[in-house]
Amino acid sequence: MAQNATIYKIELSVSDMDRHYYEVHKLTVAKHPSETDERLMVRIVAFALNAHEHLEMTKGLSTDDEPDIWQKSLSGELDVWVALGLPSEKVVRQSCGKAGKVVVYSYGGRTAEMWWDKIKNSTTRFDNLQVVNFSETDTGALANLASRAMKLQVNIQDGDVMVSVDDSVVYVTPVKWKGGDQN
Repeated sequence: MAQNATIYKIELSVSDMDRHYYEVHKLTVAKHPSETDERLMVRIVAFALNAHEHLEMTKGLSTDDEPDIWQKSLSGELDVWVALGLPSEKVVRQSCGKAGKVVVYSYGGRTAEMWWDKIKNSTTRFDNLQVVNFSETDTGALANLASRAMKLQVNIQDGDVMVSVDDSVVYVTPVKWKGGDQN
């Protein structure tokens, strides 16, 4: 019998000084049985880094043809495609053809570095692609914050990210491997 997803209720308060975006998002997030706390928290931070009134979580791990997070225009076009982890070169290429802006948030330490070394030369033609890496130390600390009901405060300034839950604070430094300024 298949395991069910675990539901997380999240109140995400985003203060993005870089984009002048200040909002509270009430999210109901389904954590796939195979998803780790680390990946869940990376997904939430990725949401905060791209926060917009039309940004939404997708089915994520339970479907192959959707990103983890997307933003569609009012007419249904894909404006933003956000993927987590280490997608194949083919998935990156297809994503860049489907959306105006594609952001891949990689993590996993040395494994992520080897993945990027392998595909970076084939991504040079994609001007709409950004690749951002999170260190193992940062994602491990984020995983420790995970709980089924969270009130997260995410502050973003000069590209640095501060995530706080209650009295716990984690500083995350996203490293841009490819792409222009954050929009």
